[in-house]
Amino acid sequence: MILPATTTFAKTKAEKRRDKILEMREEVLEMLYEQSPRYKRTISNAEGYAVFSNIGVNIIFASFAGGMGVVEDEHGKRTYMKMASAGLGLGLGIKDFRGIFIFHDEDKMKSFIEKGWDFSAQADAAAKSDEKGGQYAAAANITDGVEIIQITENGLALQATLQGTKYWRDKDLNFDG
Repeated sequence: MILPATTTFAKTKAEKRRDKILEMREEVLEMLYEQSPRYKRTISNAEGYAVFSNIGVNIIFASFAGGMGVVEDEHGKRTYMKMASAGLGLGLGIKDFRGIFIFHDEDKMKSFIEKGWDFSAQADAAAKSDEKGGQYAAAANITDGVEIIQITENGLALQATLQGTKYWRDKDLNFDG
């Protein structure tokens, strides 16, 4: 059988990025379920959830972070997203962390996907490298009906900031624009 010249077996750049995000999501959920098995049922009973990988930098009075992730509703529909944040407060360090959002309210999930804003106050201390070290993370969020969990992957940071974060659809990774 001869295939047309336009047929390709290589994955596109977008497919590779989606695969990388889904692989990260699986690793993060595995870590979460290992640390707190109750979240497996919480997520399965939720309207949807999101998992983001973020790199954060805190320099004295300013903090910056950027990352990528995916929102998945209870029916398995995925929306790939990007994130960026900036904040003011005291802090110093670099932190590689994962954010998990559990949506108990469908309208809050839709609003997150469509509008994507999150404004939060955050206090955090983390010192972790591979399997060594510990972490403490707390986040206060203005939105009811959404649980937020933060897991520190690697890094050393001490911060207390007011942070604005923007989440938005990744136009290159979603099939519906």
